[in-house]
Amino acid sequence: MRSNVARQVRKKELFEAEVLERDGRDVLLRMIVSGGTYVRKLCHDLGLVLGVGAHMVELRRIRIGPKSEKEAVTVQQLQRAAWQYREGGDEKMLRSIVRPIEELLEYIPRIVVLDSAVDAICHGAPLAKPGVAQAETRITRGATIGIYTLKGEIVAIAKALKSTEEILREGGIIAKTDRVFMARGTYPPRWGKGKSKTSQPTT
Repeated sequence: MRSNVARQVRKKELFEAEVLERDGRDVLLRMIVSGGTYVRKLCHDLGLVLGVGAHMVELRRIRIGPKSEKEAVTVQQLQRAAWQYREGGDEKMLRSIVRPIEELLEYIPRIVVLDSAVDAICHGAPLAKPGVAQAETRITRGATIGIYTLKGEIVAIAKALKSTEEILREGGIIAKTDRVFMARGTYPPRWGKGKSKTSQPTT
C-alpha cells in the first residue's frame, strides 16, 4: 500500500479532480495531474485532510499527453505484430503500433534549429540564438519545448530561458537542453561553423 520512492517534498500540479462514482466508503475519481505525480500519496493525503484516512485501491492511466487509452494496444497485439514481421517480413501491423516519438510531443512548443546546431545539442549543449531557424510564437520562459531539425525530427526537449519575443529580440542562450533523443553523430559536427540566419516566428 505504500510507495517505495524516497519521501521528500515534491511540487506537482492537480489540474482537475472529479468524483465519478461513490459506493459507501469507495470513491472513483478522475484526475488530470502533472507528470511524476504519485496518486497513491495524493489519495493518502486527501484522507488526512478529510480526517477519515484513505488509500488507493487501483490506478488506471487513461491518457498520457495527447494519447488516450483508446489508442493503446495490448502486449499480445505487439507480440503478434513482431511475430508477423520476424517470420514473414510483414511490417504493416508493427508500423501501425510503433509510432514516432514526435507524435507524443506534438503538444509542446517547438524550436527548429539549423543543421549546424544539431550535433552540439546531441552532446547536451544549450541552444543559442545563432542555431535557431524558427521559433513558435507561444514559447514562454520556463516552458518545456521541443528542439527539432529542419526535417521535423526531434533532437531534444529543453527548458526555455526566454520567450519567443525575447528570442527574436535578444541573443545569447535561449534554452537549456534537458533530454536528448537523437543519437550523437546523426548530423555531422559543425560546431561554430554554422551561419546565423534571421529567426522567424511561427504559429
